[in-house]
Amino acid sequence: MAADNAVQTEIVRDGLVVEIDYVLRDESGKELDRSEPGDPLAYLQGAENIVPGLEKSLAGKRAGDTLQVRVSAADGYGEHDGQPARAVPRSAFPSRLRIQPEMQFELESDSGEVIPVWVSKVDAESVWCDTNHPLAGVNLVFDVTIVGLRAATAEELDHGHPHGPHGHHH
Repeated sequence: MAADNAVQTEIVRDGLVVEIDYVLRDESGKELDRSEPGDPLAYLQGAENIVPGLEKSLAGKRAGDTLQVRVSAADGYGEHDGQPARAVPRSAFPSRLRIQPEMQFELESDSGEVIPVWVSKVDAESVWCDTNHPLAGVNLVFDVTIVGLRAATAEELDHGHPHGPHGHHH
């Protein structure tokens, strides 16, 4: 982190960019995700960039702190709503797009509402879209180290997320 924006003595609080190294597992210990070595996940505390249970648990911690955080499904990616995946004709997607399970798309309902969906299965005729996140209903265990804190820029606060070291990348 750049020394001019570093706030190493402060605690994690809303409006700061927090960088974390993490390993995410389910309750059985199966690894689901992790940050890459030397490439921590940066998020804007208080902007709902990460699951609520983890964000809440990191509030008040300091750079250098290491902790294990257990997050219930409700405070993670939500409970599974019980709705089955729905088949969307493959022709509704660009033909050159290589669609794979767990990809995320946004679909528009008949009323114009934007709905996030995750691909659960693909066959020759259909792309099976699920409104449940792939980790909905899963209790999560995060092993986290807070590697840095810095003040967010005005642009980051306005956009609600941190920007990369070379500026704004959406």
